[in-house]
Amino acid sequence: MPLTLTVITANGSKFEVEVECDDTVESLKLRIKEKDGTPPDWNKTSSNPLDMAFSLRTANLDDCKDIARMILELAEYENLAEHVKVTQKDLEQDGFSNNPLFHGIIAEVPEQHKTKEGHTKIGYALYFYSYSSWSGRAIYMEDLYVMPEFRGKGVGKALMSKVAQLALAAGCHQLNFTVLDWNKPSMDFYLSQGCFDATATMGYHCMRCEGEALEHLAQL
Repeated sequence: MPLTLTVITANGSKFEVEVECDDTVESLKLRIKEKDGTPPDWNKTSSNPLDMAFSLRTANLDDCKDIARMILELAEYENLAEHVKVTQKDLEQDGFSNNPLFHGIIAEVPEQHKTKEGHTKIGYALYFYSYSSWSGRAIYMEDLYVMPEFRGKGVGKALMSKVAQLALAAGCHQLNFTVLDWNKPSMDFYLSQGCFDATATMGYHCMRCEGEALEHLAQL
C-alpha cells in the first residue's frame, strides 16, 4: 500500500506524491518533476536548511525516540521542561498499541539536510479525537512543534493543515489546542490561520487536576 507524502518544493509548490516501497530518490524526483516541473535538489549544500522538499507522514513506533526528544525541546522552549514525565517507552505503549491514546505526524527532511546533531525528523504534531457536547466530534492537537532552524518555512503550517484534514475526514467540527499567553509568535500564527482565543472570546479556562489532588478526588 503506497504512502502519501505532502511535498513542498523550493519554489513554494505544494502537492502530494504516493511513495511505493521500491521507490528511490531518483524515481521520486522524476514524479515530482512531472507535477512541478522543477525537481528539488536534494544533493546540494546550502546555508538554508529548506532549499529542498520536506515531507509529512504518519508517525510509527520507530519515531518515539525522536518524538520524546522533540517533546522535551518544546517544553524547554516553553520553560516547562521540569513537567515532562513521559518517556520513550510511554509513547510506544500509549500511541502504538491495539487501542492508541494518541496519533502523530512527523515532518522530516532528506538525509543531506539533517541537523548538525544528525536529526532528519524536524517537527511533529500529536493529536487525539475528543467530543464536544455542543458540536459533536472534535480533534485535540496536543503538540505542534518544529525545530528552530526549520521554522518560517511552512513546516508548522503543513503539520497543522494535515491535522485539520484528518479532523474533517473523521467528521470533526472543531480543532482544539492550547497556547501559552506569552507566546505571541505562536498566537499570531494561529490567529492568522483563522483560529480564535476561546478564553478571550467565551471566557473558558483550561482546568487540571493531577497528582495527589486527582487521587483524593477519586476517593470521594
